[in-house]
Amino acid sequence: MSDSDRKALLELRRVSHSYRARRSNYEQGEHRVLDDVSLSVYRGQTLGVIGRNGAGKTTLLRLMAGILEPNQGQVWRRSGVKCSLLSLGLGFQDQLTGRDNVLLSALLQGATRAEAHGCLEPVNEFAELGRSYNEPVKTYSAGMRARLGFATALQTRVDVLLIDEVLAVGDRQFRAKAASAMQRHLEGAQTVVLVSHNENQLERLCDRVAWIENGRLRLVGGATEVMTQYKTTSE
Repeated sequence: MSDSDRKALLELRRVSHSYRARRSNYEQGEHRVLDDVSLSVYRGQTLGVIGRNGAGKTTLLRLMAGILEPNQGQVWRRSGVKCSLLSLGLGFQDQLTGRDNVLLSALLQGATRAEAHGCLEPVNEFAELGRSYNEPVKTYSAGMRARLGFATALQTRVDVLLIDEVLAVGDRQFRAKAASAMQRHLEGAQTVVLVSHNENQLERLCDRVAWIENGRLRLVGGATEVMTQYKTTSE
């Protein structure tokens, strides 16, 4: 099915975003992170985002999630569409336990109380937190937070799931388990935007890939096409 035949759930329309950066003790300037980016996310697709460090990938996801508002342009979401950003523990309440964070997350995503309680043990089993599940998240390592975040995201009821590099965390065994679980997730109706530095992973999991370079959209298209061109510039 071509992009024109699909229903767009989310669109960036000529979006630019800048941060204020201090150049010296007496001078401030603007650092443009994204520059005139237009991009659509279609129902049922997995869109990969590739680019070097500092290219603007994480800012792109935060704009899609509504955490940031663009300085210029528009982020359009279809009426009723919910987006959730899965990053390294982003949105967790540090003073709450892992269990309570999962419960709160499920309720905020529209689950009933019974549904929210029903996902508590599956999340802990997948995240492999053991007794730490009942400890405050502020005591967790980055890896533990990431495992909890990933396991929680598998239970989400959002329309667009935004994923920022989480498949790269944990030991080899957990990464393999996470990749397998994500593959099963993608085979359903979930719409996903996936940021990753893993070129093979993007080519394997994604329908389309957007290549961001120096804040601008250099290329967007089929995963194999875009990744082939991206790899030639990295050699």
